[in-house]
Amino acid sequence: MTTDLHNHVIPGVDDGAADVHASREALRAFVADDVGQVIATPHLMGSITLESAALALRLAELDVGWERLRVVAGEFPGLAVRRGCEVMLDVPEPSFEDERLRLGGGVTVLVEFPFMMVPPQAARPLAVIAGQGLRPLLAHAERYAGVTVEGVEEWRQAGAGIQVNGPSLLGKHGDGPRRVALELLERGLVDCLSSDYHARSRPLVAEYRAYLLEHGAEEQAGLLMDVNPARAVAGERMIPIGPVRLRRPGLLSSISSLWRRPRRRRERG
Repeated sequence: MTTDLHNHVIPGVDDGAADVHASREALRAFVADDVGQVIATPHLMGSITLESAALALRLAELDVGWERLRVVAGEFPGLAVRRGCEVMLDVPEPSFEDERLRLGGGVTVLVEFPFMMVPPQAARPLAVIAGQGLRPLLAHAERYAGVTVEGVEEWRQAGAGIQVNGPSLLGKHGDGPRRVALELLERGLVDCLSSDYHARSRPLVAEYRAYLLEHGAEEQAGLLMDVNPARAVAGERMIPIGPVRLRRPGLLSSISSLWRRPRRRRERG
């Protein structure tokens, strides 16, 4: 059973589903792609977790949206829908005391760097979170400007899991993130794939699974999309995944050079 643990389908709370109708269609799209469990992860600024009044206000807003989503989810009896948050690390030590900030209320927390850039000392907040007995999972690692293989390895050593957006494998976030995503997979540095679906068009879960299967990565697809996401939500350690051999001759350049020189020609094929 596929578990999607990064998406924005709670109605009216962020840049994802605008209303209940959009949430309903989003869940319908997940079901069509054979997703069996959805963890809704609306955006939340880490800084407000340190301000009790601001946090209470934001969580009350999310609670209203969550209850609306729960009603809609009742229309899809084969789909399990739970909640969490995607917490921006705009401060180095946010609080995750409230279980609504954690995936399924467990010990895994989905986090992202601010401004879609790798900040200085990026591993520090990840290590702090891990030191609290939690398991940080870094969202859409392939999309940050300045990402390097060495940086991703450092984040993992700090105790973080690495989540990559499945649509990046298909080029839906651009050529750069696609190349980074494929390189990270080839180096065995990805723990799970999720959709980061914003309730527009389709989540493409079936498409990026098919992409992996076409490259002979059936076992890895199961770990990346089914086993590890479910284990993360359950509070269990994710299973290490070896290198995924996806590279075609001439397709990829190294991450280190990707962000340091302009593209001279568009990717072919």
